[in-house]
Amino acid sequence: MSVPSITPAEVAAKIADGWTIVDVREDDEWAAGHVDGAVHIPLPELVERLAEIPDPAVCMCHVGGRSAMATAYLTAQGRQAVNLDGGIVDWVAAGLPTVR
Repeated sequence: MSVPSITPAEVAAKIADGWTIVDVREDDEWAAGHVDGAVHIPLPELVERLAEIPDPAVCMCHVGGRSAMATAYLTAQGRQAVNLDGGIVDWVAAGLPTVR
């Protein structure tokens, strides 16, 4: 599946342009550490919680698989969305902050 994607280094520019990070990981993954200011909507709840998802959105998960599915769904709904390549793993590897 090919979806628009960005790297962790490119997220700050998106946030500055009004984009919001949408974290689609499960509750326990979120509790272990997430990006400050992100909106948490687990992937299985995405369809029923569509109205809560900011537009435009940077979708993220653990390594990028689930968030790619979320990105594909959101773009199919006419939303602006990009996938965060490498997810929280690459985010942390890049030295970017998380909160618990």
